[in-house]
Amino acid sequence: MKVFAVSDLHLPGGQDKPMDVFGGNWTDHMEKIRKDWLAKVAPEDAVLIAGDISWAMTLADALGDLQALAQLPGKKVFVRGNHDYWWSGITALRRSAPDGSFYFLQNDCVRFEEGIVVCGSRGWSCPGSADFTDADEKIYRREGERFRLVFESVNKVRREGDTLVGMIHYPPFNARKEATLFTEAFEGGGAAAVVYGHLHRSAGAYPLCCERGGVRYFLTSCDLLGFSLARIL
Repeated sequence: MKVFAVSDLHLPGGQDKPMDVFGGNWTDHMEKIRKDWLAKVAPEDAVLIAGDISWAMTLADALGDLQALAQLPGKKVFVRGNHDYWWSGITALRRSAPDGSFYFLQNDCVRFEEGIVVCGSRGWSCPGSADFTDADEKIYRREGERFRLVFESVNKVRREGDTLVGMIHYPPFNARKEATLFTEAFEGGGAAAVVYGHLHRSAGAYPLCCERGGVRYFLTSCDLLGFSLARIL
């Protein structure tokens, strides 16, 4: 089982929001991703999508985007991004999944028979980030508590020898890669790798791949990857 990742697909969701307004590289961006996906991913593989999946405002409007992803091979594992307003109750979302290849994570995890556990939640902006405010501090701590629930879920299903991969939409640290509630959770929980997104042209000091505390962190925003999938495992 191979594990790939890509994030921030920004599929239309019935909204008139062409992505090429953010640069010509976004023209037909999903077709570029689709071709790379088909070239790399087998049915037994997994693709992790770390948020900002669709511009849809309701689940009904997002179903067309999910159906498009259902046509692609592999298991699809998602966490919510800050623009995923259509992501409402997790029970309704899971019931609406186009087929059994979809896994929506919300403060929990999924274990695959191949010995790979994937866990995740949304996260938030971290202390030390340029735009971090007192209001962010409260949400940051709440999201940190949600990752405690994530690892409670992991500990119920993980078996000896399993490989753990974390997902979070927001960067799990600031540009100086200082310790946060999120990095403490991933490092303390024994994650081998973590994927995140949210950043685009302004990624700046955030590299596509780095190591911190024994964990490999992958920035997977699709435009930064050239609209291709990153191999994680």
